[in-house]
Amino acid sequence: MAEQPHILVVDDHRDIRDSLTRYLRDHGFRLSAAADAATARRVVREAALDLIVLDIMMPGEDGLSLCRWLRETTEIPVILLTAVADETDRIIGLEVGADDYVTKPFSPRELLARIRAVLRRATALPAQRNQPEEASVRFDRWLFHVAQQELVDDSGLAVALSTGEYRLLLAFVRHPNRVLSREQLLDLTQGREAEVFDRSVDNQVSRLRRKIERDPASPRLIKTVWGGGYRFVADPATEAD
Repeated sequence: MAEQPHILVVDDHRDIRDSLTRYLRDHGFRLSAAADAATARRVVREAALDLIVLDIMMPGEDGLSLCRWLRETTEIPVILLTAVADETDRIIGLEVGADDYVTKPFSPRELLARIRAVLRRATALPAQRNQPEEASVRFDRWLFHVAQQELVDDSGLAVALSTGEYRLLLAFVRHPNRVLSREQLLDLTQGREAEVFDRSVDNQVSRLRRKIERDPASPRLIKTVWGGGYRFVADPATEAD
């Protein structure tokens, strides 16, 4: 039997923290709890976690700051707990890397469903072959300076990338020769920012093809897998900057 997923609940309200911990444990998860960001950081360093439920409004370091640190140092999925009126916090939370959010007051059943959905997506994503954030990646006739978000061809000509194109190319070079579904590409490039972007993957792929393919009408690097998604047909080589 597979090991139960380990979830960390971070909330300064003891009643919420305790009741949520009991509820999730009753539904088959292993639980840790933290009342503040400092305790949460310690748990993250010491335990193998599968997901974090994180309250935004906490005294001292708030949940947004902690979420930013989590995205900089780990790949643990994060679900934010937000107040109904705090749309700005919700948007900022998604921008700094949260995978989903639930507004307070919330139904434990809804949170449970979102936890299971995020865990399914995280499990479905193929493991990253490398971590090229601080390096350059060479493929075909291109040199992709990841940290600078810059793409240069073999003649030294730089090609501008939009934020969406950069994220998509980064997802491809991290997962070469793997079929990535549209949902997986959404998760890799923008988390769960908004359902209205569900069709944006095809548009982003088309724009990226026009920039990196010799013949966008007959692509050699980004192949369409009918009914499956896309596959980046290349063998990227990481180089030190």
